[in-house]
Amino acid sequence: MTDASHTELQPFLVQRLGGAPLTEQQSYHAFSIIMSGRADSAQIASLLTMLASRGPSVEELVGAARVMREHVTLVPVAAELRSRLIDTCGTGGARKTFNVSTAAALVAAGAGAIVAKHGNRSRTGRGSAEVLERLGVNVAASPQVQARCLEEAGVCFSFAVHHHPAIKHAMPARRALGFPTIFNLLGPLTNPAGARRQLIGVYASPLADLLAHALGRLGSDRAMVVHGHGGLDELSIAGANEIVDCRDGLVRSKRSEPEKIGIATGPDANLAALDLDDSARIITRVLNGEAGPCLEMVVLNAAAALVVAALADDLTQGVERAREAIASGRARDALTSLINSSNRH
Repeated sequence: MTDASHTELQPFLVQRLGGAPLTEQQSYHAFSIIMSGRADSAQIASLLTMLASRGPSVEELVGAARVMREHVTLVPVAAELRSRLIDTCGTGGARKTFNVSTAAALVAAGAGAIVAKHGNRSRTGRGSAEVLERLGVNVAASPQVQARCLEEAGVCFSFAVHHHPAIKHAMPARRALGFPTIFNLLGPLTNPAGARRQLIGVYASPLADLLAHALGRLGSDRAMVVHGHGGLDELSIAGANEIVDCRDGLVRSKRSEPEKIGIATGPDANLAALDLDDSARIITRVLNGEAGPCLEMVVLNAAAALVVAALADDLTQGVERAREAIASGRARDALTSLINSSNRH
């Protein structure tokens, strides 16, 4: 790295340190420097810390997301499927439950949605990549195989680490910091299959409005950004949930009470998996229709995914269709088909 490259990020650091947020263009420039490997880890850590401490603006988030999208390794999705694609993805950083968004993706696929599930490994060892791998899915499938999974199974898994090679330049700083950064927000904004319909869970309430406005600026067709009761980054059965709905560039906020849309409510204390094997068993039991709070959590979140996919008019109808996908065995079949398609050479 040349001496000149050490100074490229400096003006943005000085501006942010002085309390002025970056414009979208400045954020784009700053993250272009980071993702091209022209900033050292100390500079990257400084910018990430300032963005985390004061919170990124919509302009900063959009500028950084545009850079991420330029560097992503794309899934070659068939044209007839592209407009229908949805993603169910959380930011992480919240209290850990079993893999709700992963199970919800399978149920939504069973109900007819085309789901490009974007995910990664977790520091806990129980992220979406780990649990799908334990269930038998080839999470390292190539983009071409993922496209085949979408056509054959209605669902694929896009392993983030394989699709975002440019973020390797920020990894040492992210690991050293050890707290959620703007990159936790950028992942859900950069689906490798180009999904323009999304259900995103966030770990902090103010982030819901932020991401929804960013998605509107980035051209999303329909998105729900949710923050669950008790601080979950997914819809919760334990109480009222915050939902920020982005549709055709318009953003609206509301609260949703699960008992009013056909969900059996209850405490969320029993929603954590003991380990990876337990999380895989929970998903299997849910797909087999075993009643209980875990099934209710999955049905609730799958319902939101079906609304985003335009397969349900509202959450109440989404709940009905999610239950039907499980009861009929189509949700379980979606997982079986994904396993088979992802492992076939």
